[in-house]
Order: sequence, then C-alpha cells, then structure tokens
Amino acid sequence: MASLCSHLSALDPAHLKTAPQHVCPECVALGDTWVHLRTCQECGHVGCCDQSKNTHATKHFHATQHPVVSSAERGERWVYCYPDQEFAEY
Repeated sequence: MASLCSHLSALDPAHLKTAPQHVCPECVALGDTWVHLRTCQECGHVGCCDQSKNTHATKHFHATQHPVVSSAERGERWVYCYPDQEFAEY
C-alpha cells in the first residue's frame, strides 16, 4: 500500500474536528438542502458535499486552500485531501 500524502499523514484521527451541528450553514442561509456534510480539518467549517446543489465544502477549499475534509456523516470515518485527491479511512 502506498503511503499517504503529507496532509493526511499529519492528521491524528483521535483529534479530528467534528461538525458542531448537522447542518450546512450556507445552505440554511440560502433556504436550500444538502445531501452529505464535510468538515474542514483546518478550521472546522462545515459544508455540503459535491453531490449537493451548492458544493460548499469544495467552494471552501477553493477559497481557503484548506486541504483536508472529513465526513460529517454519522458512522462514516474517512478523510479526503483535495490537492492530492487522496482518500483514507480511519
């Protein structure tokens, strides 16, 4: 198995940021819904996934260059690195 990118290998799975509420605040402000949520591991921003109409998690990455998100969905334990397009379960 190949080693993880530097962004993912620097993470401590025991200390990942989690979503304080299970909502995409930007979608709520727009009156829209979302499919799944992602949590930025740099700042804790919660945004909707790319299957959602507004893709707020990816828009957050493009605006901030914060590289890693985790799933904010209950029961899912994975992280994704945008720059390296790498995925890891934990």
